[in-house]
Amino acid sequence: MEIPERPLGFTPKFLTELFRAQGCLPEAETVASVALTTIGDGTGMMAEIAGLSLEYNGEVSSAPRHLVAKFSSQNPTNREISMSYRLNEREARFMSELASQTELRIPDTYYVGNQGDRLLILMEDLSDYEVGSQVIGADLKQSELAIDALVKLHAPFWDRVADLDWVPHIADSFHADNMVQFSNIGAPVMIERFEPVINQTYLNRLDEFLAGIPRLQAMMNEGPVTLCHGDFRMENLLYGVQPGHDGVVVIDWQGPLRAQGMNDVALFLGQSTQTSVRRDHESQLIARYVEGLTALGVPGLTFEAAFQAYRASVLYNWVYTTVVGGTLDVSNPKAYAWIKETIARQSATSEDLEVFDYLS
Repeated sequence: MEIPERPLGFTPKFLTELFRAQGCLPEAETVASVALTTIGDGTGMMAEIAGLSLEYNGEVSSAPRHLVAKFSSQNPTNREISMSYRLNEREARFMSELASQTELRIPDTYYVGNQGDRLLILMEDLSDYEVGSQVIGADLKQSELAIDALVKLHAPFWDRVADLDWVPHIADSFHADNMVQFSNIGAPVMIERFEPVINQTYLNRLDEFLAGIPRLQAMMNEGPVTLCHGDFRMENLLYGVQPGHDGVVVIDWQGPLRAQGMNDVALFLGQSTQTSVRRDHESQLIARYVEGLTALGVPGLTFEAAFQAYRASVLYNWVYTTVVGGTLDVSNPKAYAWIKETIARQSATSEDLEVFDYLS
């Protein structure tokens, strides 16, 4: 089926044809009406999300009354960057090919499609879960649930990603080249926008950091590598708040990478966990990750090696804040707020761990 270019294309006719093709709507039934509500405005940069409430003509059994639609960003700047990273293809293929290979809780899907620069995923409505807030940051319990989720994602793919040719490596790939290019473009813009919260050492050693990105990428790509989420932050986690809920559901699979698992861990602890919580429980949370992987059969892990990989990953993850803060459209106040907090936490983590020593 041809994917609508804009959310206004989610018409009763389109959804009737789609659900019939998926086998959950009888030929005699039709979608009578669709009500659309924007979700998470300003918290997602590369795609948009809407809630759909449907009414039907006739009796229906398996067709959903409520669902969530994820589709390509309508912001031309963000949409262009999304295409350069092949984010639509990566998310569509993850949901279709890899989601079933992990015990991680991921939304059930009714439809996954990718055509050119048009992405459409129709998934179950999880609006009764609590969306993580990047502005507020993760408390200890939320951080523990996030670490446990990463264990479930990383363990099945640990040192078993050689055949995932469509998933880029964090080094020596189009993804890696884009991160180098956009970091150099974005750094002066990020500094102009967010200088008051940026670590002074980053400012002092910026040229050295930018020149060192390929070496850092190579470090993040040293084996064993696994399947990483690539954008593991608070707004991409849904926390259970009611009886029967899962502890956490992970969404937004646009950026899967082949890399050291610590890349995801450092992104979350260094940029999403509340700074005071991280300072008090950092070692405990990294030990939780190591122990979780060991319990699932991953061999040869030590806390000491994991902590050093964590420090190196924190340094590398400046590319994330540099690209997001310096190349994307942050005119939306919500977008500006969460990116600012992300950079502030990244700065504090970098200072606490003295991560710029790795440049030497």
